[in-house]
Formats: sequence, structure tokens, C-alpha cells
Amino acid sequence: MNARFTTTSLLVGLLVASVSSAHHSPAAFDQTKEVRLEGTVTKYAYNNPHTYITLEMEGANGARVSQLIEVGPISTVLPLGLTRDSLKVGDRVSVRANPPRRGTGTVMGLDLTRADGVVLPLHISAASVRPESTAVATSIAGTWQPLGQYFSALNRAVPNFPLTERGRAELTESRRTNATPHSDCVPAGAPMLMVYSVASRVTVTSSTVVFDVDWLDAQRIVHLGATHPANLAPSLQGHSIGRWEGSVLVVDTVGFEPHKEGIGFGLGSSAEKHLVERFSLEPDGRHLRYEATVEDPVYLTEPVRHTSLWAFSPELPFSGVKCDLEVARQYLREAAE
Repeated sequence: MNARFTTTSLLVGLLVASVSSAHHSPAAFDQTKEVRLEGTVTKYAYNNPHTYITLEMEGANGARVSQLIEVGPISTVLPLGLTRDSLKVGDRVSVRANPPRRGTGTVMGLDLTRADGVVLPLHISAASVRPESTAVATSIAGTWQPLGQYFSALNRAVPNFPLTERGRAELTESRRTNATPHSDCVPAGAPMLMVYSVASRVTVTSSTVVFDVDWLDAQRIVHLGATHPANLAPSLQGHSIGRWEGSVLVVDTVGFEPHKEGIGFGLGSSAEKHLVERFSLEPDGRHLRYEATVEDPVYLTEPVRHTSLWAFSPELPFSGVKCDLEVARQYLREAAE
């Protein structure tokens, strides 16, 4: 079966005889182009931080070639219907995907069609995503799912941020090499962390608001009515204090460790990062408005702002699958071989 591509000039570049790329950030893929691949599943690794599918296909010269397809983390694809039992070795499938920006190597899967006609979403940005819940929230507490279009929008916006010389250089290098701390099971910082389209559970008590994000075991604790400690020990997600303005939660966070993807999508942050966020329930009770303002004079020449919506999703399950460091790093090793 020949591979069919919507962008035919990519034919030679995409077909590779072996796995040749490492764990990727979304910026590694050209989301303005699509390819379609057809072949037989030879490997299906259902893991975090990413699931991978390997197809055997017939290349342009008739030789058998292998194509690696990166799939979203279990936390995003499980609620869309992709389970551990959805595929098996030997299945004949067709895959719609975004090609790599470099022109060779791993592609990012969008959706997959089995021989029986069943379509399975492979990424939250695919068109075939689950419908939003009709449930209505009465506060910001509960399980929410950031809407995927805002994740993609932030990815596109980051290169246009008012960057310092250092910020521009590091972002360019990060996107050139596809480097990401996810390969060490380290989540991105906010705002990227807070727009990842996964189950995000908000637990409200009299003294704290806790955000559990189903992405690399990320958790943030907001201390209500508190002040930042004088001798604050820096940490990955920083130290957050909050206050209520009516029903709106306002969060102030400082004390961040320097992070290679502290703002997100390849843009780092320094110990001078300052984050202010607002979480407010929309009038329809079905959406939460997330607003973030980020300051970091090491990477940004002026503050940047991002606004997105989360959908109330009380039925959305947590994956319960921990990030597998061996899986996260295995493709880095293969790329070096």
C-alpha cells in the first residue's frame, strides 16, 4: 500500500527507514500542512508523556519503510476515545498528521482511521474531538478542560512576544533543536501548563485552592489570604497566594526556578518571573475564563497577556498514568545512535 500525502513534496522527506527524531514540542511540527499515511501498525506504545505508533509502509522506491507517529499524551487522548485496546499490531490504518518542520522524521498524528471505518483522535487539535459537556458549574471548583484552540493560539503567539535578545536567541535555539524538558518528565510552566487541554481539577477550601493538572503530575497550590515568605525557596511552579474578588480568584505567583520552558512553547523563564492570574466563572456556568499576565525582564521587554477558556467537564477522567522517564528518553537515545 503506497503512502498518500496531501502535500506531495514531503513524500521523500517523511519516509524514513528508522526512528530518527526525539521527543518533540508542538513547535517541531508544521501545523499549517497535513499529510496522510497508510500502512500497517508494527508498534503501539500507549504511554505518557506521549503515545507512539509505528507504521510500516511502502516508500516511493517500493522499499518497506517505518514511520513514527507522535500521539498526544494519554491524558488528552483517553477522553477522546483512544484506549490501550483501540489498536493492535497488524491493523491496517490511515493517519492524518502534521509533518515535521525539518521535513524528515516523526510526524504529529491528528486522527487515525481503522479498516473498520472507526476514526480515533490522536491529538487534541484534531477536528474529531469529544463534544463539550452540558453540565453547569456554580463556582470555579470541579474538573475543567482548557479548550484546545487556545493552546494552539498561544503556541503561535509566543514567537511574536516582545522578547529580549536572550529570549529571542533561546527560543530560536529551542525550536531549532525541538528541545523540551518534557523529555525529563518536567512539565512546562504557566501559562502553557494552564492551557494544556487535559483534565484540570480545581479543589477549593477555606485556606487553599489546589490545581491538579493531568499532565506530568503537575500540581499548583494557591494559599488564600497569605503573603509570600521573606526567604522564599524557588520551585518549579513558584509560590502562589490568592484572594477572592467576589467570585473571581486572583493569584499572584513568584519564587520560580529558572525553567527552559517556564513560559512555554520553547520560551524559558528566569527567577525574576512574576505571574498574575484571574480565574472567573462565565455567566453560562459552562466555562471558566483564565487570564494570565507574565513579567520576566530576562526574557520579555514588557509584560505579556493571555486569555483562554476552560470547559466544565465533570465527567472527564484523569489518566492515572505516571510519566515514564524511560519512554520519555528512549527516542532521544535513538536519535543519537
